[in-house]
Amino acid sequence: MAAKKSPKEVRKAIEEGLFTSQTAGMCPGYAQGNLVILPRAYAFDFLLFAQRNPKACPILEVVEDGKYLSRTAKGEKVTTTIPKYRVYKNGILTEELDDIDHLWEDDFVTFILGCSFTFESALMDAGIPLRHIEEGKNVAMYHTNIPCIPAGVFKGNTVVSMRPIKAGDVMKAVEITAKYPSVHGAPIHIGDPSAIGIADIQKPDFGEMVAIKEGEIPVFWACGVTPQGVAMHVKPLLMITHAPGHMLITDIANDALKG
Repeated sequence: MAAKKSPKEVRKAIEEGLFTSQTAGMCPGYAQGNLVILPRAYAFDFLLFAQRNPKACPILEVVEDGKYLSRTAKGEKVTTTIPKYRVYKNGILTEELDDIDHLWEDDFVTFILGCSFTFESALMDAGIPLRHIEEGKNVAMYHTNIPCIPAGVFKGNTVVSMRPIKAGDVMKAVEITAKYPSVHGAPIHIGDPSAIGIADIQKPDFGEMVAIKEGEIPVFWACGVTPQGVAMHVKPLLMITHAPGHMLITDIANDALKG
């Protein structure tokens, strides 16, 4: 699908089943969002968890007891406007679906979290290439040993996304991404992956590995897939998320998210 399509046009194509792929690089200039849907019984604990861990879980919108978005994609259904969803039951991934309308319950609460794809546009505008976009892949993501601050039933470690950056561009990348605190902000680790518990950088837990070339350093940002890692650890009765890399393309301009 052509990248010049508007967010609304892309969401319509998703709803009609015409587009089911990952969304990196699509609709330049517009923010993309991570998704978490939980029964109301878990919602306050997760809201508190997100507030205590804003690097990994920056909240763009909360929708209580309803399936229609208001800020991120006004008037559209969260159940049909994401290319691929994941359903976790008791912490186990049970299925991936293109549509979750049939699973909806009246007590569901929806959280839309900021996504690093926003600051990727700023990096590319500054002349910093992104390998996963060059290679047409989903960004590589990893479980780490970096603990989140627990809240209620929610606890676990941070998931990070990795981008290889030329050594001379690392400080520029830090400065650029720090301007976007509501979409993960500055990196939380630079360099040696083993220092944050990643045993083999060639084997991401989510997404796809990309080439790390000579003179490049792996740079790691907190990632909105963290709630999926937490779900595997905490095992709530039900959690619905986006499939990694298959985001909600919002109507929010990236520039509106600068801190």
